Amino acid sequence: MTVIVLTNCPAGLRGFLTRWLLEVSPGVFLGSPSARVRDILWDEVRAYSGQGRALLAHSTNNEQGFTFRTHDHAWHPTDHEGLTLLHRPAPPSAGKTPGHPAPAAQAPRQGWSRAAKRRRFGR
Repeated sequence: MTVIVLTNCPAGLRGFLTRWLLEVSPGVFLGSPSARVRDILWDEVRAYSGQGRALLAHSTNNEQGFTFRTHDHAWHPTDHEGLTLLHRPAPPSAGKTPGHPAPAAQAPRQGWSRAAKRRRFGR
């Protein structure tokens, strides 16, 4: 089984993929092409995706039973003790500028909230 997910890609690429795969949702294609056809399709996706990004997942003979590849995607596949996991980069810190420390987090208020007081004391 092969799954290709396209985001922000040209419509012509989507039409090209419908020759071999079924589009079950906008930008989500699935099918069972041979490994050779799958690799050719992935090369075409990488060549014609433009400003978009793509993800390919396909079944294979490993412990997970599948593997995946990404193109211009924020998450990257990494091998972790024989398992392929998606590594998500840390989000940029808000308000952080070079040479300046990050603002201190505001400490939580102490005591009971008004709602907890009402529940506890029956008001």
